[in-house]
Amino acid sequence: MSLPFTPLFINGEWRPASGGESFEVRNPTTGKLVGTTASASTEDCAAAIEAAALAFQTWENSPLSLRRDILLKASDILASDEYKEKIMRAVNEETSATADTVVFNHMGPVNELRNFAGATTRLKGESFVSWIPGGQVFAQRKALGVVLSIAPWNAPIGLSLKSIVLPLVCGNTVVFKCSEVSPRTQSIVMEILDKAGLPKGVVNFIAASREDSPARVAQIIAHPAIRKINFTGSDTVGRLIAAEAAKYLKPCVFELGGKAPVVVLEDADISRAARAITSSALLHSGQICMSTERVIIQKGATEALIEQLKLLFKQIRAGDPQSDPSVTIGALFTQNSAENVINMIKEAVRDGAQVLIGDLKRDGAIVQPHIVAGVKPGMRLWDRESFGPVIALAVVDTIDDAVAAANASDYSLVAGLWTKDVHTAFDVASRIRAGCTNINGPTVHVEWMRSHGGLGGSTGYGRFMIDDWTDLRMMVLHPAKEPPYAITAKLNGVA
Repeated sequence: MSLPFTPLFINGEWRPASGGESFEVRNPTTGKLVGTTASASTEDCAAAIEAAALAFQTWENSPLSLRRDILLKASDILASDEYKEKIMRAVNEETSATADTVVFNHMGPVNELRNFAGATTRLKGESFVSWIPGGQVFAQRKALGVVLSIAPWNAPIGLSLKSIVLPLVCGNTVVFKCSEVSPRTQSIVMEILDKAGLPKGVVNFIAASREDSPARVAQIIAHPAIRKINFTGSDTVGRLIAAEAAKYLKPCVFELGGKAPVVVLEDADISRAARAITSSALLHSGQICMSTERVIIQKGATEALIEQLKLLFKQIRAGDPQSDPSVTIGALFTQNSAENVINMIKEAVRDGAQVLIGDLKRDGAIVQPHIVAGVKPGMRLWDRESFGPVIALAVVDTIDDAVAAANASDYSLVAGLWTKDVHTAFDVASRIRAGCTNINGPTVHVEWMRSHGGLGGSTGYGRFMIDDWTDLRMMVLHPAKEPPYAITAKLNGVA
């Protein structure tokens, strides 16, 4: 049986790379070749930008009802059993994801599309009286132009749609670059939008090999037609993209890493907190920017919570979901990633931390769940995103200590808080430095009607909101009666 080939999609056409270049895609668990993908040339990237720039001339002025209807039709296509099966087959082969990730790669994105369709009603301007007597001011939200969107592999459908759809709603056109890890899965997004009737050139899909990607991204950023960049991924790559964009003073929206803290106070519902922590820490093997990574426990809750967490973690087994559907979580996306996670834990142990659950080993890219106690700021396991199935525990005396520990991080995406006292909940949550704090709930949670995002640092900046993908343009209508102008009012004989 021939392997799937993923082409580029430029100006409404699926095509191979102009120079015939391609790259291999392999399953992270088995190393098995699961497909090949066209690797865009400089000419392909230029063609994608030019197609988007040409399409912008029409799309910018397209009826909002048309944009809404396309997205609603796309959501219906995505919701079908055909695409559910297609997505899960592709995401399983390319990223070793388990069936539990269906909510992120199927039904979650369906709701995401429907909510973004509703965002068309929020594209509004305003009018107000000028300070000049008889004058009037009009403010409009206008599309930026062509946007470069770069989405990662770990939630390939949802994050691809997020990177594309709101810019589209606002009237922008898009050059969409996928991850080299999951090109076939992410190309399904383009296929769905095309089937839903998106005009040619409005979104253009490109892929590039790991070796070619830095040069292709730099080329696209440098093009005068590119007005803004959005990137979801690691803060390491985000810093490189930010530096490249800064050469041309181009703005960016970044959703980068996370190191989500969960604060568990003494009055918390321990059993429920333990289940939520386990789920958010281990879903997709911890490879989600919202994954719970740090658990900060007020002393009175320590013994009960740790016992509950140990019981739950012992029941979770990592493995290859293709050969053994009974495994709970899959492999990490590369063996290097797995090695990094194990090294982070070993470094923490060397500096005084204790492994409560876990074997400090990896089997290829497979890492079993780990619980590590006594982790402190200054240890890499505390300071840096692990992107693996591990939680770091810290015990504190007071609520103030818990808040300080939660904020002892350069990341700021999401957090969790467990307490039965609603007044304490709002007081403490307001003091935790996070774009979203989930009270008595998992950290892996998204409110589709409001984009979440970080507060700077290693989590990045900007959000997927209307204001981020439009320019505010002012028009001042001066009064019909000419006022005395500062210079010419003093002159005589002026016609």
